Amino acid sequence: MNLEYFIAKRLVTAKSDKSSVSSPIIKIAITAIAIGIIMMIVSIATGIGLQKKIQEKVSAFNGHVIISNHDDNQSQVSTVPISTKQDFYPIFKSVSGIDYIQAVATKAAMIRTEETVEGIIFKGVGKEYNWDNIKEYIVEGSIPSLNNKLTDDVVISKFLANRLSLKLNDICRTYFIKPNNEGYNLRSFRIVGIFNSGFQEFDSNFVLGDLRHIQKINKWEEDEVGAFEVFLNNFSQIEEKGQEIYKEIPSTYNSVTILDKYYSVFEWLKLFDFNIVVILIVMIIVSTINMIVALLVLILERTQMIGILKAVGASNWNIRKIFLYNAGHLIIRGLLWGNGIAFLFLLLQKFFGIIKLDPENYYVNEAPVDINIGYIVLLNIGTIFVCLLVLLIPSYIITKISPVKAIRFD
Repeated sequence: MNLEYFIAKRLVTAKSDKSSVSSPIIKIAITAIAIGIIMMIVSIATGIGLQKKIQEKVSAFNGHVIISNHDDNQSQVSTVPISTKQDFYPIFKSVSGIDYIQAVATKAAMIRTEETVEGIIFKGVGKEYNWDNIKEYIVEGSIPSLNNKLTDDVVISKFLANRLSLKLNDICRTYFIKPNNEGYNLRSFRIVGIFNSGFQEFDSNFVLGDLRHIQKINKWEEDEVGAFEVFLNNFSQIEEKGQEIYKEIPSTYNSVTILDKYYSVFEWLKLFDFNIVVILIVMIIVSTINMIVALLVLILERTQMIGILKAVGASNWNIRKIFLYNAGHLIIRGLLWGNGIAFLFLLLQKFFGIIKLDPENYYVNEAPVDINIGYIVLLNIGTIFVCLLVLLIPSYIITKISPVKAIRFD
């Protein structure tokens, strides 16, 4: 039977001539598989890439969990100080999975130039502030040095710099409103860096500078700050770790995760999961339908061969396996083409940013991609499995073919 199987396999997989009905059908089926896998890989890579990039941006400017005074829970600025003399600072020993903690403070202010005035939030950071999260967004200049004495150096967003007609090394006059509107404190800062995160909520508001300015203006002690930003090792554990942190901090303090603070943003991101699932289902259905049509055409075109095999004793299942093998061969050809084109597109997008996005709507300037070999391999295996499983149904028609009628079939 092995010899008969080998002969039949070679007959079925042999390249059809130009007059064959199956030739264009097979090409269409392979193309459908290729297009389907391209769409699936690209949708997953861009969808997950966008989710991760926005998560990184929100985390870079806020941390994963923010610990603050209850009075500052819903405020963008720090009003009630917190002492840095805490059991959880600078190392949160009671909760695992925490990378580091940094102390910050925020205060509302206005930058005034000869042409215009812009309201800002001055974010004061200390010596332990991790600038690595921000460096990738620095488009001009550098980060300020906070190691020694109080510095007037600040980092401003490109958005604010353009609106205020400011550039590197310019002096920006900043007015901090005193409590109860009792006047203002004037500070002159020098712009040493310009960042562009593409996240409008940050770019239109934040200016990063020395924490000691806020401490002096608010008349706080050296060990008093506005909040603590907690960074985790694993973003997927943010809800679990957020609850653990809340239980470990004093009852007078509150902790909130960025999932809660930016609820609308992360709810919007969840829609991408639904969109990805819909695309996967639609593409697999389309690919499967095309393969079913191709398999049926192959069966009809090889009806005489099926009759001969049955006449020499081949079982229905062995004959079905021959056609399923051929279908698998076509699926793999389509997947090879599709994976090659998809990888080429993703690499071009990753290194050259061909597709641009509106940051006001998507929070990024270009479509980010996440190339994960693991999910791509699973996607290919899943496509092969689902298609072959569904193709068992049309292959059942082979069992209904009579050897006598099939041999006489023309």
